[in-house]
Amino acid sequence: MDPFEEKRRFFVLITGVFALGIAGGCERSQNQAPPAQDAQVVAVEQRDVPVVDEWVGTMDGFVNAQVRAQVSGYLIRQDYKEGSAVRQGDLLFEIDPRPFAAALAQAEGALAQAQAQLGKAELDVARYMPLARDKAISQEELDNAVQDRLAAQAQVASAHAAVDQAKLNLGFTRITAPVDGISGLIRAQVGDLVGPTTGALTTVSTVDPIKAYFPISEQAYLGFRGREPGAPAIPKGTQFGLVLSDGSTYVRKGEFYAIDNQVDGNTGTVRVVALFPNPDGLLRPGQYAKVRAVVNVVKGALLVPQRALTELQGSYQMATVDPENHAHIVTVKPGVQVGNQVVVESGLHPGDRVVADGTQKIRDGAAVNPIPFATAEPAK
Repeated sequence: MDPFEEKRRFFVLITGVFALGIAGGCERSQNQAPPAQDAQVVAVEQRDVPVVDEWVGTMDGFVNAQVRAQVSGYLIRQDYKEGSAVRQGDLLFEIDPRPFAAALAQAEGALAQAQAQLGKAELDVARYMPLARDKAISQEELDNAVQDRLAAQAQVASAHAAVDQAKLNLGFTRITAPVDGISGLIRAQVGDLVGPTTGALTTVSTVDPIKAYFPISEQAYLGFRGREPGAPAIPKGTQFGLVLSDGSTYVRKGEFYAIDNQVDGNTGTVRVVALFPNPDGLLRPGQYAKVRAVVNVVKGALLVPQRALTELQGSYQMATVDPENHAHIVTVKPGVQVGNQVVVESGLHPGDRVVADGTQKIRDGAAVNPIPFATAEPAK
């Protein structure tokens, strides 16, 4: 055989073998499945979930009594420490009593004079009656004496009333606490001329228990009333909690007290009042706090981590993982949020496994390597 022809055939053979090797490698590359993707997976939790609503509330005294001067005069003494606890009847202020003591003495003098006139009139009637029977005097003289006695009796009654008023005014110079509670700051100074028209001198607020006012929406109000015919505005036995402005939770629970008789047309809310025990006086009128209450319990709710949800054009999706560890994108309907979890109303079943994190990176039908979702926290 020609040496040149032999070299040509050998080259063709080597080229063919090389081409077959490349083709086989390409085919094996195309048929090889992509590696499974790591994904944090958590099982759907099913349990009864309390639904908690929260409102912004304002504290107010159970009674807020304004302390006013009922007579006009100069304030001569302050007898309480501002901000201290006072009892009903405790002396708070004193107004100069001298003008009122003088008025009382004058009224008592007028009463004594009226009583003297009455005594004389009664003697006249007693003296004239036998004389009139004996025709020693005219009947007209007796009638005049009787009428004078009646006038004197009226004068005595009027003088008694004047004395009582003078005593009352003198008593008003000592201004006392109308209720038990916490006293406020003074709004007038010793030496000021005060009276019924000068406004409140201070306030006394009863703070144990204390009221918490908060608005609920009209929809929430209708929801409460619609659950059971004739049901109260707030379910009986509902307990309220308080979260104070520093984030701490008030240790004592409150209870429903009252609800307003009308809906605010501007805000569409109804004002509700809850009562909270306040024996240590921590809560004060005007203080703001968040009011919380369990308003419903979702039976057998399906819970998943909030981060497992993905919103897409108004709908919500998440990835489930089947027993063969393949991912499936499903559309779900989320409900209320409970802590860092969310209730899923439709689209899932008890026992399903869902991708808890990184759902956006999972393709439908892709193989996944499930890793337990270690950062999952129970709902609060």
